[in-house]
Amino acid sequence: MAAKKKDFVRPVFPKGNNYWQFRNKHGRDHKYTPDGLWDEAMAYFTWVEEHPLWEQKGFAFQGVVTKENFAKMRAMTITAFCLFADICSATWKHYKENSDFVKVVTRIEKVIYSQKFEGASADLLNANIIARDLGLKERSDITTDDEKINESPLTDKERALLADLLENEDSQ
Repeated sequence: MAAKKKDFVRPVFPKGNNYWQFRNKHGRDHKYTPDGLWDEAMAYFTWVEEHPLWEQKGFAFQGVVTKENFAKMRAMTITAFCLFADICSATWKHYKENSDFVKVVTRIEKVIYSQKFEGASADLLNANIIARDLGLKERSDITTDDEKINESPLTDKERALLADLLENEDSQ
């Protein structure tokens, strides 16, 4: 038998009360202090180094196939750090916006950026994936084999009209 739902009774406060002033804090406490967050980041950095990804490769020599495991660099990410620290991405965003945490969050992000950039530069991580993740772009100037590129925003009709005007001006 289902329990009967109790009616919610809204408390009645006198008009003009100032009960809200008796609060000594608003919201929950942070899970970490700035120093505690840095300590957790250091633990994450150590964990990443101690737990590489493993790739198995097979080799054949004189008809004998051998399989070997090779350690591969694990890329650090903010998402993985949040999972490691048991915080959600909204909490990370809140830490980024909190003046008490700005320095430590910036430092953590720089360490992660640097690890990925250096890993990709040394060909230990996939450079294409890391470049996209870091927002790096390669810009190229593509031309048409020494042919002049029309940079005019004019339409063909406008270009013809302009040519007629110039031709008439030269004949006068």
